[in-house]
Amino acid sequence: MSNDTGVAIGVDIGGTGIKGATVDVGTGELTSDRIKIATPEGARPDDVIAAVAELVRKLPNAGDEHTPIGVAFPAVVKHGVTMTAANVSDDWIGLEAEKLFEKALGRDISFLNDADAAGLAEYMYGAAKDVAGVTLVTTLGTGIGTAIICDGVLVPNVELGHLEIDGHDAETRASNAAREREDLSWKKWAKRLQKYYRACEKYLSPDLIVVGGGVSKHYEEFLPLLDLDARIVPAKLRNNAGILGAACRAAGLHGTAGERVG
Repeated sequence: MSNDTGVAIGVDIGGTGIKGATVDVGTGELTSDRIKIATPEGARPDDVIAAVAELVRKLPNAGDEHTPIGVAFPAVVKHGVTMTAANVSDDWIGLEAEKLFEKALGRDISFLNDADAAGLAEYMYGAAKDVAGVTLVTTLGTGIGTAIICDGVLVPNVELGHLEIDGHDAETRASNAAREREDLSWKKWAKRLQKYYRACEKYLSPDLIVVGGGVSKHYEEFLPLLDLDARIVPAKLRNNAGILGAACRAAGLHGTAGERVG
């Protein structure tokens, strides 16, 4: 897909909200207002697809068929098919979602996992920019989303939030939702994060760990409590990461399955 304007549209779908904007993919800056609408109740495919189409129509460049569109979605995505469903209807599982979005939008799109989108954004424009080696990007929220980028190559659909630690899915005890649900102090939560990130280090030996999610704005409360071999830093892009990563993917600036980022 050609892109002579240097902009792309990014859409980030979540269980409670859908966000979108037009992006200057050279700088990673939004060139439009960020539009956010509520995810339709039940988050069923037809309703979500219709909502995304309505949102995109409101964005600058939406009528230009040469403006790439990227859509980030909370699922494992393989060959355009949503293999799982997180905080959305189970009707998405096994659905050829990419084709359905393309039909509704009237053009080809790029479709990817939301944590992968956040990882691409942090690598291209954020806390992992120009970092060589292995970068692990994590989002601490309702669960734990993860993305791995090695020397500019994204390994898609890595679900390290489901690592088993002490007999539990890691995200059930170390996510920000678990901290809030159990009313954990920062110190107690950091002990759980320590176990989680140590396990990630054991398997991946990352050079850099980036911590995202809304809780990352409080990084001074818990990151200094962690003792890890890798450098660990807060994400820079926060709520815009999914939009930026989806736009980056659409513009072809990423690398997956052997293709290089940048």
